[in-house]
Amino acid sequence: QVQLVESGGGLVQAGGSLRLSCAASGLIFSINDMGWYRQAPGKQRELVASITRGGSTNYADSVKGRFTISRDNAKTTVYLQMNSLKPEDTAVYYCYAERTRGWYWGQGTQVTVSS
Repeated sequence: QVQLVESGGGLVQAGGSLRLSCAASGLIFSINDMGWYRQAPGKQRELVASITRGGSTNYADSVKGRFTISRDNAKTTVYLQMNSLKPEDTAVYYCYAERTRGWYWGQGTQVTVSS
């Protein structure tokens, strides 16, 4: 099993920045990809960014150039630096970790961007 604990959400004005963190514990040696999804009210959950164990990254078109995903050297913590935030970035952000045997999710952290 893998446990994920997120932190860093909050309320920010448009144009501001936030940094989300997600720390993994448990069977961390077997984690491959990690990343972030988000879900806004009335919308489906969507991929925001992901990073492989080797450091390759992938971003949703809507956040390219504004968000940066990174992972610590121990590969157990993933970060999402969010700059130039827009009201449409408002959502609950969920961290995930992928193992060969399945996916694991954090509890979610609310990000609210006011106009």
